[in-house]
Amino acid sequence: MLCSASFLALILAYSNHFYNSFHFDDSHTIVDNVFIRDMGNIPLFFRDARTTSSLPANQGYRPMTNVTLAIDYWLGNGLASTFYFHLSTFLWYMVQCILMYLLYLKIMNTAVQHEWNRYIALFAVGWYALHAANAETINYIIQRADSLSTLMVVAGFVLYAYLPGWRRRYIYLIPIVIGVLFKEPAVMFAPILFFYIMFFEKDYSLPESLRPGNISRNAKDFLPAFIVCAGMGIFVIEMMSSSFTPGGTSRFSYLITQPFVMVHYLIQFFLPFQLSADSDWKVVRNIFDEKVISAVVFILAMLYIAHITSKKRETRPISFGIIWFFLALVPTSSIIPLAEVTNDHRMFFPFIGLMLSVCWAAGVFVIRHEKNIRKNFFAETGVILIAVGILCGHAYGTHERNKVWHTEESLWHDVTLKSPENGRGLMNYGLSQMSKGNYQKAQEYFERALVLTPHYSVLHVNMGILKGAMNQPAEAEKYFRSALQYGPDNPASYFFYAKWLNSRNRSDEAVPLLKKAVQLSPAYDLAQNLLNEILRGQRNINSPLENAEETVKNNPTSENYLSLSLKYYNAGRFKDSINACRNALKIKPDYYLAYNNICAAYNELRMWDKAIDSCKKGLAINPDFQLMKNNLAKARGEKVLKGR
Repeated sequence: MLCSASFLALILAYSNHFYNSFHFDDSHTIVDNVFIRDMGNIPLFFRDARTTSSLPANQGYRPMTNVTLAIDYWLGNGLASTFYFHLSTFLWYMVQCILMYLLYLKIMNTAVQHEWNRYIALFAVGWYALHAANAETINYIIQRADSLSTLMVVAGFVLYAYLPGWRRRYIYLIPIVIGVLFKEPAVMFAPILFFYIMFFEKDYSLPESLRPGNISRNAKDFLPAFIVCAGMGIFVIEMMSSSFTPGGTSRFSYLITQPFVMVHYLIQFFLPFQLSADSDWKVVRNIFDEKVISAVVFILAMLYIAHITSKKRETRPISFGIIWFFLALVPTSSIIPLAEVTNDHRMFFPFIGLMLSVCWAAGVFVIRHEKNIRKNFFAETGVILIAVGILCGHAYGTHERNKVWHTEESLWHDVTLKSPENGRGLMNYGLSQMSKGNYQKAQEYFERALVLTPHYSVLHVNMGILKGAMNQPAEAEKYFRSALQYGPDNPASYFFYAKWLNSRNRSDEAVPLLKKAVQLSPAYDLAQNLLNEILRGQRNINSPLENAEETVKNNPTSENYLSLSLKYYNAGRFKDSINACRNALKIKPDYYLAYNNICAAYNELRMWDKAIDSCKKGLAINPDFQLMKNNLAKARGEKVLKGR
């Protein structure tokens, strides 16, 4: 009855999330990822990490995650609806909750045999299932990698705990291998299993578990897990794309920031009121910062509690839960500097341990005072009301977080409120406004974001798109070029600039950019599709040059003259190219791109002095234009050689 009520509560809490939008990293791992659109690519997922994302820097190795995405894409017949993506994540979440109940009950019964254990375990699982912080993972489609890898870890523990006769066949390690192929943190199964064996099967305390003699004596029980997890960890690292980067910078700064992040996660466990899809936390630079010191003291206190509670079998689950919490955070809160200092979905795996610790601490208290509670109606009612209140509060919180995750606008508006110093969050909210045609508001948020993240290539791309939509072509091109400068390995920088060029009848300039985008990311099908479209169009036109001449005749703008100049240049008609640029300069005297083309044409004509003069004029307008610097260097170098 209570189990049925728990599942009903979970379904009701998440009933409004099944059609929530794709968000954030979903764009490059799902929406723009051509590989998940064909079930025939499934074997390729296991051979090539480039299939995981259309962005080279994000091409980690998570083939099992890709498999589930391909299945959901097939079930939903495309990306028109997110229903099947959310449904599959949710169904596996329910399976995880069932397995967690079995694991919790096994651990609790090992500590103390009591009839109330099943209620304590059920409450712990219900709290975890409805916890508002977990809504950040369940709503975020690509972060099913966290939930499914966690599911596999729990499954491994259940197999190990309930089927000891199968241990010699290492059946319990099969889910772990699969889990690592979902996401790397599953390798932490090995050290967590070590403490499970020492605490609950060998009856050791924490200090006893760490004695070399006890470790060597029991190595045969946990060593296979360490070998498999270490091997899988190395394998996954080796299989990652060479272009993959974690995104962080200083290892030391990231490391000393993580104690305070851990405290933040602990606070969110009890008071999840500051959940944000994209935080604005920055790394701490000084090890003596008060945040670092206070957090380290708090963590040491937690570890001391783990030490004390490990001494008695009755309280050992508290210690085990604390250790699980910290070990599960090692992959994201240690020496590997990730792009974000903290992410709410990183709490999903560690909270299994923390939930066990907190609920069993409360359970031990209730069991110890069982007689008084049973005799006192108000005490018994109070315990029930507190438990129901916690579950209802989190169910409501989850339902509300689902609303936040419903659309791009609702999600990123929440981020701008919770994380106002996050340039990416400001940009994404600006994008939601740009899509609605609110260009001025979009520009306001983009400009605020530029102050915080001036070298963010995606932001410059979006500024270029916005300026193009606002009919400010010179500004648009400036931002597109700066996007290439700040994001030379980002295929989106090339694609959107090429798309804009194509819309300006400058398809010849767009083609090499699109080819570069496809070279960087074969999974980025938007670039390939546009490239194919342009090439088909060019094959159907007898004379692109005549078309450009006709365009200038009908619409003699500086941009059209520049485009005509480029076509003359490609045709080897360098004098005509120069004349076209001079016509462009008559309309727009500060058009530095025209000076660059003149310089390049004079270089081809071997008229070095005129080339140098033209480049100098252009660089006086835009001294940072690298292509013109290159043309100037070529002219000067050739002039020196000629002088010899």
